[in-house]
Amino acid sequence: MVAAHVLDARDAEGHLTWHRWLVEGRASALFAVLAGVSLALMSRRTNAAGLAVRALLVALVGLALGELDTGLAVILTYYGLLFLLGLPFLRLRARSLFACAAGWVLAGPVVSQLLRPHLPVRGAASPAFDQLAHPLRLLSELLLTGYYPCLTWLAYLLLGLAIGRCDLRSRSVHTGLVLGALAAAVLTFVVSRALTEQAWVLRRLLPDAGAYGDVSTADAFVDAISGGMHGTTPAGGSWAWLLVVAPHSGTPFDLAHTGGSAALVIGLCLALVARLPAPSARAAAMAFGAGTATLSLYSLHVVMRTEPVWPDEVPASFGRHVLVLVALGAVLVAARRRGPLEAVVSTASAAVSRWTTARHDPGCEDPTEASQPGR
Repeated sequence: MVAAHVLDARDAEGHLTWHRWLVEGRASALFAVLAGVSLALMSRRTNAAGLAVRALLVALVGLALGELDTGLAVILTYYGLLFLLGLPFLRLRARSLFACAAGWVLAGPVVSQLLRPHLPVRGAASPAFDQLAHPLRLLSELLLTGYYPCLTWLAYLLLGLAIGRCDLRSRSVHTGLVLGALAAAVLTFVVSRALTEQAWVLRRLLPDAGAYGDVSTADAFVDAISGGMHGTTPAGGSWAWLLVVAPHSGTPFDLAHTGGSAALVIGLCLALVARLPAPSARAAAMAFGAGTATLSLYSLHVVMRTEPVWPDEVPASFGRHVLVLVALGAVLVAARRRGPLEAVVSTASAAVSRWTTARHDPGCEDPTEASQPGR
């Protein structure tokens, strides 16, 4: 995520840098798939009302960050809406969720392609509080026309929910995730590239080559879109756009490729940690502790990207961003503390969950009690 925000997308010759190719589209997809995993894990101890409160608070943080002059497309408001969209699927088992995710990969982009030509273009890269004055337009942006359109991105959340419903300690699950995700990521990339090179596809994608400067070949076209497409394919464009695989294009091939990449990372991490002895696992938890406070540290990173806040907005600041986030994450894990925003959101969510549970069944045990340390 930091690499996508801080490092240069292209080198001096205008070629896409290797690190941009690696992270663009895949980092945010991993963020969304992990949202689904988190939702699955949290639903074991928090009811739907508590999760809805969590989603709304995350969205409010996103709106607040959208007020800052960062040049970033802040994901948190979309993230909050994704949580809400995922609530109806919480009762499904892993197999059903995998099927829903696969179906959504195909159906979501088709629905988007049908609806977007009839909707207004998005107002800004990041939703902010002033857009609340036009709620329907904001909703259409969050669902369909924005940088992280929730209608198509629900496929990522469903995939994460499915993974979260699996036995994450099982080595067979680790192997299945790695092999299945690798096959999906590679196959969709290869098939999409082969289709994109076809003359009949290029004629539909580029009826006017001037739209991409001097693009006249498949290689040049692929290079032009590999830097990202800002959330969607062109509204009202040819249906052939659904065949491309490009970062933030929201096509079936893009969703399957980046979703597979995310599942591959998760499977590899689970497999690695499962094979570590206890002391090494504790060291790994500290080294990657930033993952336990993503809301706080993501927000801090966005604030650090504003001009008045250290460090300077130059590619050389990449190491400083990473050092700050990794160091704070390690400190939080070592101290067994949550991030500050996580603490606020979790407290509010737990309180609503307790209240609604007690209201509907006064004799029912508090669903958050089992998750408390020492219980």
